[in-house]
Amino acid sequence: MDILTSYSFLIVAIGTVILSAAAGIVGSISVIKGQSLIGDAIGHATFPGVVLAFMLFNVMETSVLVIGAVLFGIIAFQLIHVITDFSKITLDSALALVLSGFFGLGMALKSYVQGNPNFSGTQGIDDFIFGQAAYMLKSDVYLIIAASVISLVLFFFYYQQLRIYTFDPIYARTVGISIRFMNVLVLAVTIMLIAVGLKAVGAVLIVNILIAPAVTGTLWSNKFMTVLIIAAVSGGMSAFIGTYISTALTGIATGPAIILALSICVIFSMLFAPKGIFAKQSRLRKLGEAA
Repeated sequence: MDILTSYSFLIVAIGTVILSAAAGIVGSISVIKGQSLIGDAIGHATFPGVVLAFMLFNVMETSVLVIGAVLFGIIAFQLIHVITDFSKITLDSALALVLSGFFGLGMALKSYVQGNPNFSGTQGIDDFIFGQAAYMLKSDVYLIIAASVISLVLFFFYYQQLRIYTFDPIYARTVGISIRFMNVLVLAVTIMLIAVGLKAVGAVLIVNILIAPAVTGTLWSNKFMTVLIIAAVSGGMSAFIGTYISTALTGIATGPAIILALSICVIFSMLFAPKGIFAKQSRLRKLGEAA
């Protein structure tokens, strides 16, 4: 109980819970459309932007580093489309190329910066690889809240258009919905959440908070709004549990603890949800008995 009233725990918990809940809602679009790996590629591609922003301004302020992350996320997304539109390279190959290439660039820049006496205070850069939520500041939480609120306001303002765009893009065109604008909107809110979540979860693990809650939601319901609610709740609860475990047990980082909690939630849903393994086996058994 002492942990639950601890100031440092509350700061980290508020940030991670809000981030995971918002990411679960926004990530549902990518999961339903079968574009989950785009978020993974963008997440890894933001890391060199973080390092370059540090190199330019020589400060370890999250608000400054987020700008670099956002810019490189946009560049990565555009590059993926250029590769797939103007070459014979498939989407999955383009994602792998961009993911590994950008992350490799980030690691090379990190090695250069950390070995250069002209740059000081470089230790914090490693936090953006695997995350270090335990060192989140109040300003980081404010940044997460602002990004989450903006993302959710945009999401629900265009909720009807996004729902049609997600399930039937052809019909969306016929009723005058701009597919290009919807793509930009989803990209903008996704990159925004990825950028502010890097310090908490890291570039390697950030995609999990976008995908895992949404996967959980789709396993429990076919209704879009219900999927969003389940994704937000499962994401927020997993973030709280992971933050609590990492605070209570020494030596366990917050980001990986949150990812493990999310993974357990997904595994549980895969087994026991209405669209899970046991439910499918039960239906097949009933069909066999009826035949």
